[in-house]
Amino acid sequence: MRLNWMNSLRGILAIGLMSGVVACGSLANCFNSGFASVACGGGYGDRDSSSLPQPTTTSAEGRWTGTTSTGRAVAGLVLEDGSYWLFYTARDNPNILAELVQGTGTSHSGSFGSSNTRAFNLEGAGIRAATMRGRYVPNKSFDATIAYVTGETESFTSSYDADSGSAPNLTLVAGSYVGLRADNHTATVTMDAAGTISGHSTDDCTVVGTLSPRAKGNVFHTSMTLEGGACRQGPETLTGVAFYDATTNRLYSAALNPARTSSFIFLGTKQ
Repeated sequence: MRLNWMNSLRGILAIGLMSGVVACGSLANCFNSGFASVACGGGYGDRDSSSLPQPTTTSAEGRWTGTTSTGRAVAGLVLEDGSYWLFYTARDNPNILAELVQGTGTSHSGSFGSSNTRAFNLEGAGIRAATMRGRYVPNKSFDATIAYVTGETESFTSSYDADSGSAPNLTLVAGSYVGLRADNHTATVTMDAAGTISGHSTDDCTVVGTLSPRAKGNVFHTSMTLEGGACRQGPETLTGVAFYDATTNRLYSAALNPARTSSFIFLGTKQ
C-alpha cells in the first residue's frame, strides 16, 4: 500500500514538471514573453536578475545617417511613437538643406510602413504627400523607399548612429549656426545653454523659440514661433524636434503646425 502511494506521488510530480516545460517552451521564450518570473520560477532570484539578457529595441527607433539613390545625404530619426523626421540635402552637396520628410509609421518584424508621409521641399516642389515602405535591423540599418503622389520615388540606405543613446546636452549644443538653403537664402540660428532660440534668414524671416531635452535619446523637443516677414503673414507657433551631430558640428531642426501646412526647417553648422 505504501509503495503504491509513493508511485502515485512520483507520477504527480512528473506531470507537474512536464507542465512547467510546456508552459515555458524554452528559457529564452520565457524571457522574451515578459513572464519569466511567473511562468518559469525556480532558479532565478532577485540577485540574479541583473545578469539576465536585457530587452533591446525591436523597432526602427533611433538616429540614422546615410545616402539616397540620387546622391543626397540623409540624416534623421525615428522616435519611440513611430514618428520620423528625415532631412535631405541637395544632390552631391551635404551642406545645403533641400527637403524634410516627415510622418508616422509602424515597425513590425523588420518592416516599416507609413501612409501619411509628407515632404517639405525647398527646391521648388513645395509640399507633397507620399508613402514610405522599408526594412530595418534594430540598432543597425534602416533602408526605405518614398513614393510621392507625383509618381517620383526616392530610396535611401542608412546606418544606426551610436550617438542615439547619448543624453541630450544643451550646453554642448549652445552656439551660433549658419545654414544655406536650396533656395539660395542663408539662415542663422543662435541658441544659449538655457535653450532659448532666435533666428533670421536673408529673405527677412525671423523666428524665436525654445529647445528642451526629450526624455529618451539624444533628441530635443523644439517650439518655434514664426514672427512674420517672409515666413508668414502673421505669428504662428510650430512644434517639432532637433538633434545635434557632434561629429560634423551640425544642428538639424524642424517644426510643423498641427495641419502640417507650415514648416520651419533648418540645417546649420556651428560657427
